[in-house]
Amino acid sequence: MRLLVVEDEEKIASFVRKGLQEQGFAVDTLARGDEALLALVNQPYDAAILDIFLPGRDGLSVLRAVRRRGIHLPVLLLTARGELYERVEGLESGADDYLPKPFAMEELVARVRALLRRTAGVGLSLYQVGDLTLNLVSRVAVRRERKIELTGREFSLLELLMRSPGKVFTRTEICEHVWNFHFDPGTNLVDVYIQKLRKKVDEGESPRLIQTVRGIGYKIEVSA
Repeated sequence: MRLLVVEDEEKIASFVRKGLQEQGFAVDTLARGDEALLALVNQPYDAAILDIFLPGRDGLSVLRAVRRRGIHLPVLLLTARGELYERVEGLESGADDYLPKPFAMEELVARVRALLRRTAGVGLSLYQVGDLTLNLVSRVAVRRERKIELTGREFSLLELLMRSPGKVFTRTEICEHVWNFHFDPGTNLVDVYIQKLRKKVDEGESPRLIQTVRGIGYKIEVSA
């Protein structure tokens, strides 16, 4: 999934970006609140991690402006202090969760995944389409009783598809959410990874789950 991390302390931003990327997320980082607001309004992020104290525009002001525009992506607030009034103000401004510094990377990842599951209407750490399951905690995919070995990028691609069974994802959407860059019509990167995923998920299985919608993109569902 594609995340925006807004943190003006360079070491913390680098630490968070690296930790999230290791878990398969596509991550952008910004250091200013005014730049963050522009990015959140104009880019298709799945969630944001937002420091409260930022140059240009403070995090709570960014959050309130985002919510006024009807943007409902999950937002996790970070701050160096953990006073009660800050937590209350942040939650009342539209934050979905709150994490004081310093924090463990493991907890941050767990909270982000919980927010994404909640937004998708999924209460468990497990996606299922037909006889295929994907465990977001253990990062294991299983079809019937066969464990599927996936690279980090393949896992992210499968997670994107399985979050919304039946939804057709364009190549542009897949590039933005899995690779975090705008789609180049001259590249076949998405098609190559879809073929790799099909070989691991669908080869020798019936029904085939990963489907091509000609001229548009790809989806995953159990065929009627």
